[in-house]
Amino acid sequence: MSISWRSSAAAFEQILGRHGVAAGACTMEAAWAAFGEFVQVPVEGIEGPEDGGDAFIVGWGVWDWTGNRPALSLGRLLTVNEYGDRQDPYWQPLYWKVEFQACFAEDPAWADLHISGGGDTGFVDAAIGKPRADALAATRRFIDEDPLLSALWRSAPIEIDVTLERAG
Repeated sequence: MSISWRSSAAAFEQILGRHGVAAGACTMEAAWAAFGEFVQVPVEGIEGPEDGGDAFIVGWGVWDWTGNRPALSLGRLLTVNEYGDRQDPYWQPLYWKVEFQACFAEDPAWADLHISGGGDTGFVDAAIGKPRADALAATRRFIDEDPLLSALWRSAPIEIDVTLERAG
């Protein structure tokens, strides 16, 4: 089964729902399980992973768009190739990001862990299948070993959102 890049956010929301993720009833474990399933679904209308067309990233921080609350983001970057004339020497694909964002209330568990600057894992463009499953496992180990991320991971988000937005 594959999905169109245009319906990727809706497909992700359906997968999140099957994993029991809903506003007010979300654990990061359930969100991660849904994300792991979602990033294994082939997407139509994008460059292949060999061309960096499909990657995932985990980000964290405190930003004005999160209401200055700590947040974790699970994102999938899609390099859309359906626009313009590919024969044009200046042609460039467009980048879109499907993102699950979880915001958290302030908590003493991470008050001293300096989240404000934020960070991310970098984009991981492992091919769908075992390579991507291995990359997801490595990312999860990174989360578990980082004091700030593991503290956020064990907390219940107070707000979640799924978006599909132009990136870059």
